[in-house]
Amino acid sequence: MQSACARDPGYLNALIDLIPAIVLVVDNDVRILDYNEAGGALVGLDSSESLQRRAGDVLHCLHSTDAPGGCGQGLACRTCIVRTSVNEAFAGSTTVRRRANLELVRDGAVTKVYVLLRATAFEHGGSRRVLLILEDIGELAEFQRITTICMSCRNVRIDGDRWGQVEAYFKRYWDMDFSHGLCPQCATAELDRLDAGVDTQHE
Repeated sequence: MQSACARDPGYLNALIDLIPAIVLVVDNDVRILDYNEAGGALVGLDSSESLQRRAGDVLHCLHSTDAPGGCGQGLACRTCIVRTSVNEAFAGSTTVRRRANLELVRDGAVTKVYVLLRATAFEHGGSRRVLLILEDIGELAEFQRITTICMSCRNVRIDGDRWGQVEAYFKRYWDMDFSHGLCPQCATAELDRLDAGVDTQHE
């Protein structure tokens, strides 16, 4: 049976446009060759103004104006996590996956955008390309930045003046369940405590 993608090439494009993450196809100089709908929303330009331009220039990276040549030419570009990830993907066959903090200029102000970045190389039409996916993890980054934990009882602030156990916090905001165990250090301490109790009973 023929797949829906084989029967209708536009079907795959429609699926990719449904992905809420930013999907870009780039070359080895991080020039944008194609993008999905979420990528277009971030870019904010039509294809004639964005395609064949470097990602840092199109996305208004803070460092894209550091050098006259734009994205890829400044000193900060040497350690750019997007460019480095794309280069690593081109050099190997595995998917590069890491968190990144992008500093983008929006309305004259610098905005930090926290993303989970994935870069995977592929061949198409005799040319090597990289599929670059940027997934917004700003909520997770905010959680990591502002969570307050009591230094005495280890409860966390859930909201306002309400405090609760870490498990309750994760359940409420991340819908996570927990199982319980003992780390090696606590297991040893617990066994020592139990042994001390047994010895006391035998005296």
